[in-house]
Amino acid sequence: MHLSVNIDHVATLRNARGGPVPDPLNAARIVMRAGAVGIVCHLREDRRHINDADVKRLRTEIDTKLDLEMAATPEIIGIALKIKPELVTLVPERRQELTTEGGLDVARFVASMKKVVNRFHDAGIEVSLFIDPLKKQIDAACESGAEMIELHTGAYAGATGNACIKHLDRLRQMAVYGRSLGLGVNAGHGLDYSNIKPVANIRDIKEVSIGHAIIVRALFVGLEQAVREMVHLVKKVR
Repeated sequence: MHLSVNIDHVATLRNARGGPVPDPLNAARIVMRAGAVGIVCHLREDRRHINDADVKRLRTEIDTKLDLEMAATPEIIGIALKIKPELVTLVPERRQELTTEGGLDVARFVASMKKVVNRFHDAGIEVSLFIDPLKKQIDAACESGAEMIELHTGAYAGATGNACIKHLDRLRQMAVYGRSLGLGVNAGHGLDYSNIKPVANIRDIKEVSIGHAIIVRALFVGLEQAVREMVHLVKKVR
């Protein structure tokens, strides 16, 4: 399993003060040096953390996979088509939310999603859909033409006891199902140093995306060490 790191909250800290530091680009360089395989950032409509200039600099100044999380809105689609990240991950987005609260309802909007996916494919950009671990959503993601899915792990991360086991089993089953349809399967949301190992043991999940937990850990041990610790946990089980 591989690790990609979301650097949004480096920009959140920068924006709180209004100056140029900490610089998300510098954070991305440290993350890659520490063993991650990709950089994730979410260009939200309200630009609450990562902004347009950040994405442009990341695209031109790092030589690794850039995964641009985004809502499928005309403005953000247009920006993504110009910047051309290797991957876009389409997510739901509400202005009031503190963070992404659930998966994209691809089953409800599969016709419109096909059109969006085709636009990115025409530009040579791969597409992942951030969805809840449900069979109907995986079926719809496959129908849309997307290459991969990212399973929303929030329910697992927030559960305890038998409920946690139940959500983990669902993630495992849906990862197997997604792979059986020819989809690449990633996972993310709410994963941290205490709950990552069971997910890392799911062999049908290729990659996890983690941000908040790593940035929090970095406050105490530094960003490079925080990423190295997570890389170790992700790879140790296998």
